[in-house]
Amino acid sequence: MTKFKLEYIWLDGYTPVPNLRGKTQVKEFAEFPTLDQLPLWGFDGSSTMQAEGRSSDCVLKPVAVYPDPARTNGVLVMCEVMMPDGVTPHATNARATILDDEGTWFGFEQEYFFYQNGRPLGFPEQGYPAPQGPYYTGVGYSNVGDVAREIVEEHLDLCLAAGINHEGINAEVAKGQWEFQIFGKGSKRAADEIWMARYLLQRLTEKYGIDIEYHCKPLGDTDWNGSGMHCNFSTKYMREVGGKEYFEALMAQFDKNLMDHIAVYGPDNDKRLTGKHETAPWNKFSYGVADRGASIRVPHSFIKNDYKGYLEDRRPNSQGDPYQIASQVLKTISEVPLSGSASAAA
Repeated sequence: MTKFKLEYIWLDGYTPVPNLRGKTQVKEFAEFPTLDQLPLWGFDGSSTMQAEGRSSDCVLKPVAVYPDPARTNGVLVMCEVMMPDGVTPHATNARATILDDEGTWFGFEQEYFFYQNGRPLGFPEQGYPAPQGPYYTGVGYSNVGDVAREIVEEHLDLCLAAGINHEGINAEVAKGQWEFQIFGKGSKRAADEIWMARYLLQRLTEKYGIDIEYHCKPLGDTDWNGSGMHCNFSTKYMREVGGKEYFEALMAQFDKNLMDHIAVYGPDNDKRLTGKHETAPWNKFSYGVADRGASIRVPHSFIKNDYKGYLEDRRPNSQGDPYQIASQVLKTISEVPLSGSASAAA
């Protein structure tokens, strides 16, 4: 038997953005544990904005498991928060109630800033560095500094070793800003892996004395880009059938549901979605081929392939909850009639 270090990870009750939490228990198994072998585990919800002190018990229900490459015999356990009965989802448990469909594929592009001493990594103590331009996909000390790439490369390796479907990294438009991409089939799987990748990044930067800033516009109304979490999506119907008529009906439904999307696409998005810095205004829906100033960017490949493939919703921001984002995308898609007997969830 081997003693495994099980890191139970969950989302707390803070609003408008939950924090990641984690605690470890050690248990013996003959080999790396399966999800079914992992027990429920309690925690003090009064310390996480999920219960009152006079009735503080909450329960963690394992829902996804990954190797923890940073620990010997380590296990990463993504959990949902449940009520004390272990069956009823807690009010803060967004994952338990979302729409899900394994035939719908999601690719999330998570942007973020490295922060140190209250400012983006590489910013001077006063004022700003040289204007945006050379930092996006930049190379060299003057563009990316001496530690950021070390962190993102280590994070990439950790994610891959954990079995997370990490698909790439790049320096972003603002100095101190980076991005990683996660792909998953189904809302829950894709969102689980985004949250786990966020956890690994935040835990990793502890040893560097650096924080991750996910706020979508940390530098305010300045000539510096904000951070998004662009959501690329496709259903089996979009990939295999598609067509111009269906595409236009889909875009009309996204337009109709504008405010439903904005409501779950992350807080303070009006500060980011201004129509500047590669964004569309938050209160106006638009789409365009290769247009990074549109709400939804339509890839050239989508048009060339007879309106089949994936689309990119550029409105979700870096603090958005991927569970709710993916669920709302699925909801809007489900409201669009399909030709024949096929379905978007097929």
